[in-house]
Amino acid sequence: MRAVAVLAIKELQDGLRNRWVISIIILLGSFALLLLLLSSAPNGTVKVSPLSIGVVNLSSLSVYLLPLIALMLAFDALVGEFERGTMLLLLTYPVTRWQIVVGKFSGHLFILMLALVLGYGGAALISIWHSGSSVGWENYLSMMLSSLLLGSLFLLIGYLISAIASERSVAIAIAIACWLCFVVLYDLALLGVLLAADEQLITTEVFKLLMLVNPTDLYRMFNLSIMADSIGVNHIAGSINAQQVTLTELIVSFFMWFVSLLSLVIWVFQRREV
Repeated sequence: MRAVAVLAIKELQDGLRNRWVISIIILLGSFALLLLLLSSAPNGTVKVSPLSIGVVNLSSLSVYLLPLIALMLAFDALVGEFERGTMLLLLTYPVTRWQIVVGKFSGHLFILMLALVLGYGGAALISIWHSGSSVGWENYLSMMLSSLLLGSLFLLIGYLISAIASERSVAIAIAIACWLCFVVLYDLALLGVLLAADEQLITTEVFKLLMLVNPTDLYRMFNLSIMADSIGVNHIAGSINAQQVTLTELIVSFFMWFVSLLSLVIWVFQRREV
């Protein structure tokens, strides 16, 4: 495990050197603080905690922003090493390919976690100080955790792209296409099918399955499930209330996505020639 730790620390140092960490913290913190301060405006009228409203607003933003950040962090993690010729040198050391994947992934995941804790967490502390209310902090913390899970899945998707692509330019093109498909086009296509298809064709179980196979919809449904009063606000994922998707099913789906993607990345990388 020492090799994994060394690789993770190196990725973190590279992130600090390239200003990735600072840039992500500023980006996430700025958006979070803006949304939370805006959320405090209706607090005196509707008696809803700014943090509770912030969960809805930030989850709507994060579902677009975090996958893109994760993909940009990871798309060249492996193919970039091949292009620079450093992968061959790295493999001459007593380190296996799965350790390279896990080590680099751990470093990038820590960067993302640090950005979320300092960005979203710092914004939450300022909001609590500004509004004088900490009601809803449990939901906010759950949103931060689910954001990290969403980011970890798209980091692994980025690693899979990096393991398959022959060069960085191809990898970034595939990464952008994946972001469009998962975040934008999938839900538009699903909404079109729901509007055009007969109700007997898209049953409750089929619809639930279609929602569970997309990581971004998993994220939306998870945050909607912890905010019962916000059902129906976020996209077609508001249908979770009608579909009775349990929190256990969402967590199991996250876990299955994570294990499947990590296993696939290691399998592909081990079969790639240097």
